[in-house]
Amino acid sequence: MKESQFETGEFLKQIEFPRDLREKFSIEDLPQVSDELREFIIDVVSQKGGHFGASLGVVELTVALHYVFNTPEDRLVWDVGHQAYGHKILTGRREIFHTNRKYEGISGFPKIKESDYDTFGVGHSSTSISAALGMAVANHSKGNKDQQHIAIIGDGAMTAGLAFEGLNHAGVENTNLIVVLNDNCMSIDPNVGALKEYLTDIATSHTYNRVKDEVWHLLGKMSKFGQDAREIVQKVENSIKSTLLQHSNLFESLNFRYFGPIDGHDVIHVAKVLEDLKDIPGPKILHCITTKGKGYEPAEKGSPTKWHAPGIFNKDTGEIVKVTPNSPQPPKYQDVFGHTIVELAEKNDKVRGVTPAMPTGSSLNIMMKAMPDRAFDVGIAEQHAVTFSAGLATQGLRPFCNIYSSFMQRAYDQVVHDVAIQNLPVIFCLDRAGVAGADGPTHHGAYDIAYMRCIPNLVVSAPMNEEELRNLMYTAQLKELNHPFVIRYPRGQGVMPEWKTPFKKLKVGTGRKLKSGSEVAILSIGHIGNEVSKAIEELESSGASVAHYDMRFVKPVDEVLLHEVFGKFDSVITVEDGCIQGGFGSAVLEFMADHQYQANVLRLGMPDEIIEHGSQPQLWAECDYDAAAITAAAQKLISSKPKSNSSGLAG
Repeated sequence: MKESQFETGEFLKQIEFPRDLREKFSIEDLPQVSDELREFIIDVVSQKGGHFGASLGVVELTVALHYVFNTPEDRLVWDVGHQAYGHKILTGRREIFHTNRKYEGISGFPKIKESDYDTFGVGHSSTSISAALGMAVANHSKGNKDQQHIAIIGDGAMTAGLAFEGLNHAGVENTNLIVVLNDNCMSIDPNVGALKEYLTDIATSHTYNRVKDEVWHLLGKMSKFGQDAREIVQKVENSIKSTLLQHSNLFESLNFRYFGPIDGHDVIHVAKVLEDLKDIPGPKILHCITTKGKGYEPAEKGSPTKWHAPGIFNKDTGEIVKVTPNSPQPPKYQDVFGHTIVELAEKNDKVRGVTPAMPTGSSLNIMMKAMPDRAFDVGIAEQHAVTFSAGLATQGLRPFCNIYSSFMQRAYDQVVHDVAIQNLPVIFCLDRAGVAGADGPTHHGAYDIAYMRCIPNLVVSAPMNEEELRNLMYTAQLKELNHPFVIRYPRGQGVMPEWKTPFKKLKVGTGRKLKSGSEVAILSIGHIGNEVSKAIEELESSGASVAHYDMRFVKPVDEVLLHEVFGKFDSVITVEDGCIQGGFGSAVLEFMADHQYQANVLRLGMPDEIIEHGSQPQLWAECDYDAAAITAAAQKLISSKPKSNSSGLAG
């Protein structure tokens, strides 16, 4: 194996695949392997960026899992995948790890097509138990009864309903399933809900766990009760629990054998426990206590949000490298949302904020700090977030339910059944709409225009800039707009350094003409319209005459503007940061067909394929809807037109 461009420890450089770990090293060597692996992650991420704290917290666990289990034949399923960097390094990707999350580099998450060791593609939380159980049942049915299946899930991801659905089913299947609960008592934002308190209770009940372990090992050595010794104690174990814990173990009530909690950073002990668990039939859960950012003091002691994905930083000082601009910069759309909802809430006592576990990412944390009784983090529970918001709305409140576009896919039924059918005034703010950058296909907000615009009673909108976002939020919460409202916006910066403009009511279903022209009309929706503006500047410099319409609403679409467009232009381009199928361009084509117009319409947007990771500009270019691609498309349409068709038209 080619040596890495980053310094690699004496042991780590000998490990290309997990078999090297198992064949070349003894269990006593695992602490050094872990130390070298942690140092390698710190070196690379500090220079190249990426997720950080979560991967450091599971270094020892990762090493122990690959040492004990015969991977990839034994199947490891990582939940979410933020913690899988060590796994990637140990499974043949050390030399290319520096390309992690970079355009055309390896994915930041486990991905089936990337490696045989990546058994399941992840990115959204709480899928690991269900996926691992499916593998276990499939292999059991094929007669592979010795094959092991291990789901590694964090305490934050365990709050989602899907995790409990998987646990509930697993409890009645006699398969080789081990659930490793990585309990670091923190997620990107602080965990919320009763489960957090429950896990804390278990973790702090050393008395119960010591008594249980001692009794269990003792009975294993006793002979007078024969083979039934442990079965006998299981029948009376509930009384021990009720005395020492005041309640029964949640996991054992689901028919899981519960083990722990153990120190997840004692790699030798973790390996020995995992080895023992291999021989115990049926579903098991191993509760490991870990520290997020373990082994790097600034991450251990600092904010988990800050060190989740810190960007480039000085590994010696912990100082995060930030570029200081020379001039005022536009804010992030997320921050515009966060400050604007507080402004609206100050004027309207009906306004509430709701988010499923992403208050910092969405900037709802601003409202949570200013008005803690009016903003709710409901944990990783998108379905609950939507229906909870619907419940608020039935009582006359105006909830802003802020969910990342790709995460909203999980709550689609609730949008239809609990909000739209009942026509409740829930305001859905779909953050990270469009290509989302380095997180890749699991996080791209590709489909929301298509899946939202087909639902009755919904208004579907997208701002081109910060002012429009503020005005859409203002409009949506007005008393007279008593129906569901969708506002989609991208990740990252807008275009207006002076963004805090006075609120203005927008007429629902109206767009605006930004530029007159005579040869081609370009219709855009949302932030990507700024790429259209750049393209038109280039086109005008070459003498082309191009009109630009910011449609602002996909549903209801501005029919007045569309009648104008198709009445004047026989060449039209639609541009959207979303999937072409069923999207904004499709809505325009439907209008054209319904009103029997004829025109050459070119739709630009995300093609019917999975778009990988990269920066937003890189992906806009790849999908042919950045400024350069828009310019080229317009030039092609103009050049293909007969001279007689390009004169006498005014936009």
